[in-house]
Amino acid sequence: MSDEVAVIGGGAWGTALANAAAVAGRPVTLWLRDGEAAVRLQETRENARYLPGVPLHDRIRATADARALGGAGIVLAVVPAQTLRGVLAGLAPALDPGAAVVLCAKGIERGSDAFMSAVAAEVLGDGAAVAVLSGPSFAADVARGLPTAVTLAARDAALAARLSGSLSGPTLRLYHTDDVRGVEIGGAGKNVLAIASGIVAGRGLGESARAALIARAFAELMRFARSFGARPETLMGLSGLGDLVLTASSSQSRNFAFGERLGRGASPQEASGGKLAEGAFTAAALVGLARRNGIEMPVAEAVAGIVAGSASVDQVVAALLARPLRGEAE
Repeated sequence: MSDEVAVIGGGAWGTALANAAAVAGRPVTLWLRDGEAAVRLQETRENARYLPGVPLHDRIRATADARALGGAGIVLAVVPAQTLRGVLAGLAPALDPGAAVVLCAKGIERGSDAFMSAVAAEVLGDGAAVAVLSGPSFAADVARGLPTAVTLAARDAALAARLSGSLSGPTLRLYHTDDVRGVEIGGAGKNVLAIASGIVAGRGLGESARAALIARAFAELMRFARSFGARPETLMGLSGLGDLVLTASSSQSRNFAFGERLGRGASPQEASGGKLAEGAFTAAALVGLARRNGIEMPVAEAVAGIVAGSASVDQVVAALLARPLRGEAE
């Protein structure tokens, strides 16, 4: 496997992961769709739009030429979940056939209700080396070299261990697992539940209510994960509980900030503020999968209703508070 890393996507997270891989000693190609943005990034050595004030590492080459991806042994796909299929399909011919593709989007594809690993398998083929990266992290923290720990999952445990070792650096630590579905569910589900936490904060319902909401939301995420064969310890780890705690507690999280604006009375369109909140797209898919599998997810359903405009914040709060009392383990 070549020691070169390619990063597909020049947003905040893509740029941060490119910096982290460079700090870990890897030569990095950072691919951007926009040719002018790639030239500007290469010349100024700063992603002024997404990570202002963070210098681009010397080992990174920014480009819009897909042919530059061909020499990489590790390819990080850092694009939104809803665009992953199209981006991979367009760039697949340029990738080295033996490259390991690490999926860094957290979500479920609308329409197909497919997890990201399933999308990649359809595009790249079942024999492709595919892994998933998830866990509690903000791009700005990683880019600035602040201590961060995340999880990398691949069905091939040896591949997961090898990739984790290749991408870990002085301040970015990657733990590895073969529970791909558990890591994907934690990453996708926490975005939806972080919106709910933001709604509670924006509505001014208090910290006690928000703590209860996070705990009950995590319980339903565990139910969902178990039904798909995920291991409980995965959800209790970095990619599940760890990521939920981070994104459900900070306005740095786009999903929490989106929910906070909803709680203050903004419409879903106004609340987006022109920024992507993956949970807004994932909510309906998550709820659809839950219903088809007979899994009760009242918090996720509440978020999906608000995002779709079929229910108001006050209506869903009243409905949640009116639910029958039951044992906490149920």
